[in-house]
Amino acid sequence: MTSHSNSPHADHPVNDHQGASGTELVVDIGPIAHGGHFVARHEGRVIFVRHAIPGEKVRIRLTDSGDSSRFWRADVVEVLEASPHRVPHFWKAADSQASWRRGGPPVGGAELGHISLERQRALKAEVLAEQLKRLAGLDLATEVEAVGDHHDGGLGWRTRAGFAVTSKGRLGMHAHRSDVVLPIKEMPLALPGLNDLKLWDLDLSGIARVEVAVPANGSRPLILLAPEEGTSPKRVHSILSQLPHDVSVASFDPSKGEVLQLRGRTWVQETAAGHEYRVTGEGFWQIHKDAPETLVGAVTDYLSRGGYLQPGAAVADLYAGAGLFTAPLADAAGVTGSVLSVEGAPGASRDARKNLHGEPQVEIVQGRVERVLHQSARSFDSVVLDPPRAGAGKAVVKQLMATGPRAIAYVSCDPASFARDLGYFHQGGWRLESLRAFDLYPHTHHLETVGLIVPSA
Repeated sequence: MTSHSNSPHADHPVNDHQGASGTELVVDIGPIAHGGHFVARHEGRVIFVRHAIPGEKVRIRLTDSGDSSRFWRADVVEVLEASPHRVPHFWKAADSQASWRRGGPPVGGAELGHISLERQRALKAEVLAEQLKRLAGLDLATEVEAVGDHHDGGLGWRTRAGFAVTSKGRLGMHAHRSDVVLPIKEMPLALPGLNDLKLWDLDLSGIARVEVAVPANGSRPLILLAPEEGTSPKRVHSILSQLPHDVSVASFDPSKGEVLQLRGRTWVQETAAGHEYRVTGEGFWQIHKDAPETLVGAVTDYLSRGGYLQPGAAVADLYAGAGLFTAPLADAAGVTGSVLSVEGAPGASRDARKNLHGEPQVEIVQGRVERVLHQSARSFDSVVLDPPRAGAGKAVVKQLMATGPRAIAYVSCDPASFARDLGYFHQGGWRLESLRAFDLYPHTHHLETVGLIVPSA
């Protein structure tokens, strides 16, 4: 059920053209959808609403719409009938209602911050179950497990964050699906060490992006500055002089993947499962401070308990990054076993070589996974598969099944691509034996899964 607003809300005039962005409507909120949206309907058209909760009646503002669009997108601007699971948002800049009262959209990155943590996890479990049913044909309910300190309110977990810069040279973040950059004065989801840098107090004119890594082990942070085209070295060094002296600083070009030292190191030192890892520049590392230990534990537990990871085993770590899983796999396989570690990004592969240089049973290969599997005719006892958000894809799944491993531990940060790939495995005669899901991104719609996939018979 929907109705049009008869009067402006928070000084935003209602547009009489029903499909125009800026129009305000009153809608009833239905179930959550993949991507952090909630489903509402208006005259037969689906509207994906952010910052809502199922069962609520809310006033929304269309942010992406048009008469020819199959669906519209909207933000909540006022809650008329609230869910019992609604809580005050912890971050003013990401609070949709407060932001629209100030005249514009909220920043992205904390789209579930208005929902109790327990209800957030239940909603994520619904999304996972729906994707498994729709894309893999599985009826499976999986609890999304809380990770880390249960008394921190889901805050202070990010060890990494990327920021944009406003036209006035202030640190900011984008609104959802928008080029608009909004200034910020805090990042509650990040570790205290990141907030202590107080980057929002600096004049960052001439910089396009800022990436920050603050290792959970307390080692030296790294700030990456991406200068705008034409920014002079003098301007970059002026910014450098504003930064704390105990922080490493580098400039980087995202399009080329180049990282140039300005002060200190171009990498950070991370710790997980008894190993030290060097991670250079924008190299991938799990964002949540407890994610590396949690995921390594889940993967090695699945493979070890099933008898798929023992001394002498032949193992592959695909999309291996800097070697987070490679190192503990090498520990378990021992010197009589072997670990093939494959990563496509040259920088991450170089880090893996440094991180695993003392492990003779490990072979580091830099290249696309599908190419390496095609060129390397070998079989494995078990495989760890940790692809990017897009998933492994049909070609890699087919190649993996052809190598004949006894088990595959699939680590995924996207339930849709995971379920799609699981469907490919099912078509090839494999099945999901076990599944765990972790809330490694509190207050966002993201979750992490670890599935154990084995041949059906």
